Amino acid sequence: MVDLERIAAEIMAYYRALDESATLRHHFRHADEEGGLWYIEAVPDRGELIVIKQAELTSAGQLHRYSWEHLEDEHGGLTDQAIDPEADPLEPIPAGEFQRIWNR
Repeated sequence: MVDLERIAAEIMAYYRALDESATLRHHFRHADEEGGLWYIEAVPDRGELIVIKQAELTSAGQLHRYSWEHLEDEHGGLTDQAIDPEADPLEPIPAGEFQRIWNR
């Protein structure tokens, strides 16, 4: 069990460090097949875009938020995959739009 706790702490520390040191942030929106909207904040790290905040607004109006402070719950979790805006179906959005959803 100690190893799982250590791994979880290292993952949290990685995302926290990215969030706290980021000077450049990218924001995206993605519509899923169920009518939900995903809002993403990503930062560059070692040549990739890493998601550090992610909010899902379901078609029923529920909001689920994930970041280093809340990595996962029974509804989902922060993606651990880098994103590629040119290959992934993501729409760039202004930072203010992301923040409006995140702070809801």
